[in-house]
Amino acid sequence: MDAPAIITGDDVDPADQRVRYELTTVAFRLPDAAAAKDGVQDWLQAPEAGGRLLGWWEAEHGVLGRVYVLREFDDDGTLAAERMRAAHSAAPFGAGAHLTDLTMHGFAPFPFMPRVVTGAFGAVYEIRDYHLVPGGLPATVAGWRVALPVRHRVDPIAVVMYALDGPARIVHIWPFPGLDERVEVRRRLYEAGDWPPPGGPEHIKEATSTMAWPLPGSPLH
Repeated sequence: MDAPAIITGDDVDPADQRVRYELTTVAFRLPDAAAAKDGVQDWLQAPEAGGRLLGWWEAEHGVLGRVYVLREFDDDGTLAAERMRAAHSAAPFGAGAHLTDLTMHGFAPFPFMPRVVTGAFGAVYEIRDYHLVPGGLPATVAGWRVALPVRHRVDPIAVVMYALDGPARIVHIWPFPGLDERVEVRRRLYEAGDWPPPGGPEHIKEATSTMAWPLPGSPLH
């Protein structure tokens, strides 16, 4: 399946810019992994669940005992409604004795990004989380607008988005056929001068990278 084209001008569909994403991190003790994942799956499949599941992954490199859930919402209102469901639940995301932490963060897409297209894109997904210096978002978006179309043609991205609250922050999720291919693609892009985006690294305060494997039924896999 082909990934969507990156939009570099101002002709993005207004509906695509009203889209909101939520990235939820479910933390659990390693012996409780199976119970934790069952709880998350039940929560996502409940009749009253809102939003559209895009992907869910389990961390294999980085901090272990984590499941990451990416969902899409049509607008701020539908995201808020699903947040209220979690806030008023005694067991959000299947929370119970097997869970140790639960965080939910809302995001908006970069202004040139179309809606996420799901499908079979990679055996492993990299979730990169960049905390930016205050005021660093505009320059970061501008640099990505220049550099991303070139990279996307050889290394299609799943999503890049910026935080709606909290510190200035962006998260991007990239699929790869495997870990070796990830290293090789990044090496070639750096050597060719096609990555990183111009002005991007200067605005990064700190960064984390998590390699995660799609869980059964993940639309992004």
